[in-house]
Amino acid sequence: MAKGEKITIAVGGMTCAACVRRVENAIKEVNGVIESNVNLATGRATVVHETKWGGIKELQKIITEQGYEFLGELKNNIADPIEASRIEELRDLKTKVICGAVLSVIIFLGSMQHWFGFLHFIPRQTMLLVMFVLTAPAVFWVGSRFFTGAYKAALQKTSDMNTLVAVGAFSAYAYSAAATFFPHFFMTAGVMPHVYYDGAAMIVTLILVGRLLEAKAKGKTSTAIKKLMNLKPKTAHLIRPNEEIEVAVEEVLVDDILLVKPGERIPVDGIIVSGESTIDESMLTGESIPVTKKTGQKVFAATMNKTGSFTFRATGVGAETALAQIIRLVEEAQGSKAPIQRLADKVASVFVPSVFFVAFVTFAVWYFLPAESNFSRALINFVSVLVIACPCALGLATPTAIMVGTGLGAQSGILIKGGEALEKIHKLSVVVFDKTGTLTKGELSVTDIAAANGFDEKQVLSYAAALEKNSEHPLAQAILQKAKADGITFLAADKFTAVSGMGAKAFIENKSCLAGNRFFMTSEDVFVNDWDAKAANLADEGKTVVYVALEKTVIGLIALADTPKASAKQAIESLKGRGLKVAMITGDNAGTAKAIAAQLGTEKVLADVLPGNKADEIRNLQATGEVVAMVGDGINDAPALAAADVGIAIGAGTDVAIEASDITLIRDDLLGVPEAINLSEVTMRVIKQNLFWAFFYNVIGIPIAAGVLYPVFGILLNPEFAAAAMALSSFSVVSNSLRLRRVWEKRSL
Repeated sequence: MAKGEKITIAVGGMTCAACVRRVENAIKEVNGVIESNVNLATGRATVVHETKWGGIKELQKIITEQGYEFLGELKNNIADPIEASRIEELRDLKTKVICGAVLSVIIFLGSMQHWFGFLHFIPRQTMLLVMFVLTAPAVFWVGSRFFTGAYKAALQKTSDMNTLVAVGAFSAYAYSAAATFFPHFFMTAGVMPHVYYDGAAMIVTLILVGRLLEAKAKGKTSTAIKKLMNLKPKTAHLIRPNEEIEVAVEEVLVDDILLVKPGERIPVDGIIVSGESTIDESMLTGESIPVTKKTGQKVFAATMNKTGSFTFRATGVGAETALAQIIRLVEEAQGSKAPIQRLADKVASVFVPSVFFVAFVTFAVWYFLPAESNFSRALINFVSVLVIACPCALGLATPTAIMVGTGLGAQSGILIKGGEALEKIHKLSVVVFDKTGTLTKGELSVTDIAAANGFDEKQVLSYAAALEKNSEHPLAQAILQKAKADGITFLAADKFTAVSGMGAKAFIENKSCLAGNRFFMTSEDVFVNDWDAKAANLADEGKTVVYVALEKTVIGLIALADTPKASAKQAIESLKGRGLKVAMITGDNAGTAKAIAAQLGTEKVLADVLPGNKADEIRNLQATGEVVAMVGDGINDAPALAAADVGIAIGAGTDVAIEASDITLIRDDLLGVPEAINLSEVTMRVIKQNLFWAFFYNVIGIPIAAGVLYPVFGILLNPEFAAAAMALSSFSVVSNSLRLRRVWEKRSL
């Protein structure tokens, strides 16, 4: 999407791909608008504009002039402001479908009066007049949206599917009215005056049934987002001096101190200041196992507190919570266009005029070519072509699938920012992972302990921990964590001294003790040559070596490294199993990088890369023809994430990385990368199936409606059957998109 300020608005009254194109073009006419993306399925338009532009009022004016409803700007909140409009539309559609169905049945009985003996007593002309009266509301009231839409299109000197339906239904009604009031005109032309009141009523009703099914399906596709919206608690326990008060969540401000009790949902994002608890974050991360949270750790709105009570300081409220941002990202994705949808829009722009051309040719052929010219047959075939060609399925093929796909992604902790990313990710050829914090845990841990003769590993660790307990260095903290995990009792250290960048020394049990690097040891006259081979081997594996000495003699080595995440190796194997190349990029030295790469099985290593040069490395790969995904988590990864064809931010990465990426994986689990590719594949498969069926009905149906089978098989298609086929095409497209949910639930990486 182009750079600039962005707003999202709700637009009502759109019914097909042609409506989408018309609204998009109108929005682009507003001064200062850079780009507009309109989504038929959600009724949303995303507008990118310059700082100085025409404004909301100008936007409202031009949308209204096009004949559509401006339903307002969608602010950064997690409520759905167009839900009321959708409910009202469903209610209106249900009422009109029921009325249309009842009228269609009555009109059908009247049209086929000779089939039903109990109607024989009614004179035929009287029955024709009754049908003329009953068909009027069936066509013009039940089908009012089609005529309104056709009128709007005509004002803009264009046409759309509403035009097709309106012209088809009106043609059948007008022809039948003429046959009712001027039967002698047809008789003098040698044609019996047949009426098609039932066809006109059924056309409108069947198409409206399709619209009703579509409207219901649109609501279902956003079920995942609605569930997220409903998770937000309504109240919060606010801690004031000497009191606790319950307030509405909307009243909570940043830096407020809040209390959360067992069994309650956390009202806003924040950081724990006292207490600890286990929290179910499955709605946010997809991880079913509750996680333990302590003082200083982040908690997120709408997650469930399980066991303990705690207080926390609010850091993100309202639109700034992780939940609100997730919903915003998903809604933006659902409102975006994949390139394949843009192709469908272009096809739709020429489709309607082409259908009118075919319909008029059909009329001319049937009127002039047969030995006995038949105006009635020519008109019916003309109407059938118009009705069966309605392009609503074409307009729904892509957005419904994208809505379902992105909603399923959100439920699985995969946030996809746009349809373009969803389409592009399954075309990848190379996946580049940042090392620290992405492939690895981003923190040091003890991997090896070697002890001299006369000492064991626990003794080496005990002396090292006694020294390091007074240090804040990451190496010291890793040694302390290992000692605590192994149940080591900490010895007392006297006269502690830290030597910056080298190590530390102290007296333990009245013995001089040292811990540090090789240079520190030699500077303290400690002989280390006997340990050089062992230390070199550990260093070759990308590990940092700490020497531990007692009374000027080395008693052991402790090796530390940033270890790979548990999911890293499996994720890389899964990607390679898909035929993708996997690379690792890092600012670390080549030795450390290659050691990690060897453990994980990455094919290509880009080491000693400065943060500012990561994007250049991505561009170098793209220059060789590769389609590149960059997976990272830090601020220094943001340029590379933006430069890649698909940027993937992993876990609880920085806000900058998440904003720069196309896909955000909420779980700190690298298996989300192949899972995102799998989601893209199944979604694109459904989109292609949808487009196939949308075109299939037209390619097969239009020639049949035009009468190409009549000379050989004697087959013709009446308008009511054409309407049923058209409604079936829309229903099949929407149903196929909803089937994506079942396909995804059965997935296997």
